[in-house]
Amino acid sequence: MSDLAVAQPVPNRSVVSAADLDFLIEMTRDVLEQSKIYPNQIVSEDFGPNRTGGTLVRPGGRNAYPSFWIRDYAMALETGMITSDEQRHMLFLTAAAQAEQTWITSGGSLIPMGSIPDHIRIDDALPIYFPGTYSYDLQGTREWGSLPPFGDAFFFIHMARQLLASGAAVAVLEETIEGKRLIDRLRMAFHVSPARQENHLVFCTEQFRGVDFGFRDAIQLTGDLLYPSILKFRAANQLAELFSLLGDEATGKHYYRIAEQIREAVPDVFADASGLLKASTGTSNQPDVWGTALAVYEGVLRGEAREIACRALAVAYEKGTLSYRGNIRHVLTSHDFDSDKVWERSMAPKNRYQNGAYWGTPVGWVAHAIYRVNPEAARKLVREYIAELRENDFRKGSDFGAPYECFAPDGYTQNPVYLTSVASPLAVFMKMGSGEK
Repeated sequence: MSDLAVAQPVPNRSVVSAADLDFLIEMTRDVLEQSKIYPNQIVSEDFGPNRTGGTLVRPGGRNAYPSFWIRDYAMALETGMITSDEQRHMLFLTAAAQAEQTWITSGGSLIPMGSIPDHIRIDDALPIYFPGTYSYDLQGTREWGSLPPFGDAFFFIHMARQLLASGAAVAVLEETIEGKRLIDRLRMAFHVSPARQENHLVFCTEQFRGVDFGFRDAIQLTGDLLYPSILKFRAANQLAELFSLLGDEATGKHYYRIAEQIREAVPDVFADASGLLKASTGTSNQPDVWGTALAVYEGVLRGEAREIACRALAVAYEKGTLSYRGNIRHVLTSHDFDSDKVWERSMAPKNRYQNGAYWGTPVGWVAHAIYRVNPEAARKLVREYIAELRENDFRKGSDFGAPYECFAPDGYTQNPVYLTSVASPLAVFMKMGSGEK
């Protein structure tokens, strides 16, 4: 039994009713089942069966996503609905796909040693380190960055930590995959993303750019980057835990110090007059709803900075600039770059996809932040979110698709039966009464 294994928290029903929480739990279970790819199962006519030797979890159901995406899976782990055996398979598959050497793709992008894939093919387990393709040979063209996305390495560490929390023995960290111990692979992954030497914030330049977070891979950001820095903060604390469990207290303290340096830097580096945190300090430096809410949830923001951020989100919700039908925009409608753009640089049209559509994935983080200053507003947001899921519940038939990945007021929807749109908020609602956050 792992020292990180924990009992399931008691839900805090003050932010979500018992009936709504039960509905969300059942819907999440059903979406997860639709998202699983069992051994030898075929989910697309364009790809062969799952030959990885175990069950995979893709981003959503129906006839889409014939690959295993690291981040989407990792963001569903805290629901407690994925077994230890399933977790172990996907963790070790990811570890085996870690880049063993630095190389340059045919499209001219660089894959540093230690990189974690964006997604892994199900038919041949080939790693695809960049968005936008399923082709191992053609991956890595510059519109997706000259470096792989920065978040996946930190989600890899989260996967390992969650496996131990599910009951796996600490000895799993010393098992070898392709000749390297798992703990060594985790440590190597942590240090792949470019970082400031003085405060460990993740950053990039125009010349050496990577996607800051996979849920905005169509957006181009440069400078210091908020979202992956928050993920790095969490990963540093998790690595510290893991090394301490192995009896290496000195290394554990080293990673705790890194986490603290990130926490100290974030409020000043990303401060914005809006009260939210900026997504970056260079290109596309709009105030970032998702990043701000996650910074509150993960404990990066404390004291007055946290209070200001929570109030800014609550006020935005009351003004109607934050959400639509309980789903959340990346950027407030009042903070669009200009009349034609949401983000300064985007490959998606305005009010589509990551460039102004509304998403379910961050609802839990946002509700958690608003609840700190305005509990009734948080409850109302959650009621609106659940009402949309009930109305468009995919289980009603093929004409229904909720949970969607995202949608817009004009009727646009994208990707039905999308896992993180329910799994991520559920994980937050399950924790809010447990004292863990």
